[in-house]
Amino acid sequence: MPDLRAVALGAGAWVGALLVLLLPGRGALATVVGVVVGALVLAVRGTLAAAWLGPVAALAAVAGVATLQLTLVATSPLTTLAEESAVVDVRLELTSDVRVVAGRYGELQVVQATVSRVEGRGTAWALTAPVVVMAGADWPRLPLGTTLETTARLVPGDGEEAALVRPTGEPRVVAGPDVWWDAAAAVRRSVRAAVTGRDADARELVPALVVGDDGGLDPGLADDFRTTGLTHLLAVSGTNLTLVVGALLILGRWLGVRGRWLHVLAAVGIAGFVLTARAEPSVVRAAAMGTVALVGMGSNGRSRGTRGLGVAVLGLLLLWPRLAVTAGFALSVLATAGILLLAPVWRDALRRWTPRWVAEAVSVPLAAQVACTPVVAALSGQVSLVAVGANLLAAPAVAPATVLGLGGGLLGLVWAPLGVVVGAPAAWSAGWIITVARWGAAVPTAAIDWGTGPVALLVLTLACLVSVPVAPRLLGNPASTLACTGLLVVVMLVRPPTPGWPPAGWVLAACDVGQGDGLVLRAGERAAVVVDAGPDPALMDACLDRLEVEQVPLLLLTHFHADHVDGVAGVIEGREVGVVEGTGLLDPVAGVEVVETAAGRDPDVAAYGGTRRFGDVTLQAVWPPPGAGRTDPSESAPNNASVVVLAEVGGLLVLLTGDVEPSAQAALARDVAGLEVDVLKVPHHGSRHQDLDWLTSLRARVALVSVGEDNDYGHPAPDVLAALEAAGAEVWRTDLAGDVVVVVRRGEVGVVTRD
Repeated sequence: MPDLRAVALGAGAWVGALLVLLLPGRGALATVVGVVVGALVLAVRGTLAAAWLGPVAALAAVAGVATLQLTLVATSPLTTLAEESAVVDVRLELTSDVRVVAGRYGELQVVQATVSRVEGRGTAWALTAPVVVMAGADWPRLPLGTTLETTARLVPGDGEEAALVRPTGEPRVVAGPDVWWDAAAAVRRSVRAAVTGRDADARELVPALVVGDDGGLDPGLADDFRTTGLTHLLAVSGTNLTLVVGALLILGRWLGVRGRWLHVLAAVGIAGFVLTARAEPSVVRAAAMGTVALVGMGSNGRSRGTRGLGVAVLGLLLLWPRLAVTAGFALSVLATAGILLLAPVWRDALRRWTPRWVAEAVSVPLAAQVACTPVVAALSGQVSLVAVGANLLAAPAVAPATVLGLGGGLLGLVWAPLGVVVGAPAAWSAGWIITVARWGAAVPTAAIDWGTGPVALLVLTLACLVSVPVAPRLLGNPASTLACTGLLVVVMLVRPPTPGWPPAGWVLAACDVGQGDGLVLRAGERAAVVVDAGPDPALMDACLDRLEVEQVPLLLLTHFHADHVDGVAGVIEGREVGVVEGTGLLDPVAGVEVVETAAGRDPDVAAYGGTRRFGDVTLQAVWPPPGAGRTDPSESAPNNASVVVLAEVGGLLVLLTGDVEPSAQAALARDVAGLEVDVLKVPHHGSRHQDLDWLTSLRARVALVSVGEDNDYGHPAPDVLAALEAAGAEVWRTDLAGDVVVVVRRGEVGVVTRD
């Protein structure tokens, strides 16, 4: 039987962290004191067994540690200097690998670090404080473990770190990484080298499986992994450690290692895994959950595993209370709890009529999926229907891909050709996992939209709780199990209609693709011209699915910024796509490469001036003219090279403007003087940089703003919206309304939204 007191110990620790991190300071303190006092009173009266004071003690201990850490950060000299935007000299040690992210004014290098000394405003301090370094793309990229000094401007952080460090000078390296970091980096490089000659996706997936190094993975493939519930394979997880250390123990037994020395070997394997995957909180968390899983595989595993889970949660939160509010921690703990508490019962039910190996193969992913479903839905707004099946199909390939990938890396350090030989079957196994992910994502109803509102999540959570006692009864009966499986297959293979969607008479849709553009012009029955594809293939694909678009005679990309082209794979997947066109300025190159990879060809250049017809859509590109050089050099060249299209569809005149900025808009005002339209796609997500005289002169009846919720660009600008409304336009925003669809019914223009 599982030890529920141990589970309660971990739950108490988790609640203690959440109270401090989510409630105001005094409210958290009052709640913690109230819980502790109440528990002591009940224990004294005999109402509460003394043994159950453990979870209360765990709650108080973690709450105390979380409060102390928050106080240390809040009172750090770095925090004070950051509030003053001080320029200081700092000494810091890099504690993570560099990540390159897109910033407002170009790419940024982001890396976590710990500051040990800071000097500024005439004073110097020796301290230990966490920070995040945000440097420009041209700043030297240094390896994890490097200690350096630099001059930087401090900016306030978000509470987790004492400050954001924005370097203003070159780094001066004080000390290089320690030998173990160099060794870990060598293993990571060797793992990549062992699969270098393989398929592009496989050679990126193997390092992700072995050490969570997924930096080069294709975004479209990563979306397929999310849709099919295989995302846990791309991050450092307990599964990675279980496979690696389990293989090490098998090898040790084969070599004659026995007894206590097996424990030593396991400890060495865990330490090596943590160093290779990077000793960050998320990696240590994965190692802890993997260790719990290993314990759960031994004798009396269910009881020992649950005790280990409770202790692991308590230990992790005492070290890093902020893990309590991270999705990775929640998913890892819930999946492990599901496997330990639910899977054995469900396995035993299945064993009444199936072989043991089948019962275990089905019960483990099913239990983990049920335990994690509410959290996954809260993060993605979807419930995957193919997750269990995809994990079942992928499972046989995970172990060889992971173990042989690591083996190839280790042997490659000794002799590179041997590493390549061992790495080959790892890449083949990774290829099978990729096939499963792509097949699962292509299922008509691979996932259903659920929503992230409190009512939707509460209903889903209750449904998962109800399944705990109901599942053994269903699984123990072959007729009910096969009937449920058949029903699930039918639901997955036959896409259910969305009531009332697409709305009758629709002619134009602005898809809710986040911070980006995805416009759809109805060209006929199940056909549409698509202008831009947004930043997320899954969101763009889902919008086209809802609109029942199966044919795309023209995919037009106004320019190559990520928020307009990264979703191209979502347009192409499962549809007939004809012409793919873009602007003549192939900048940024990364965006062009995304399009070329997804489409399998170079995009043609949209022809300027000519009128073309695609089904019910008539198009004319009115910008940029050949050799256009009439824009302000201080503005974004790719934005001003956006293809601007004048379209006629359903009797409406529509102007789609890409991201053109004021100088290009002024040139357009001269080139198409006197133009008036029915529908305007507001340039650049409603940015404040507009030629308002021109926009308002268009006299649009409907203005569409394609923009992401809570974006940090300030889009859309209130004065732009006010000017358009004052000119008589109805303004519709995708961040507030979801998909926005323009309809024409009996000659009247209207707007229908999904939210």
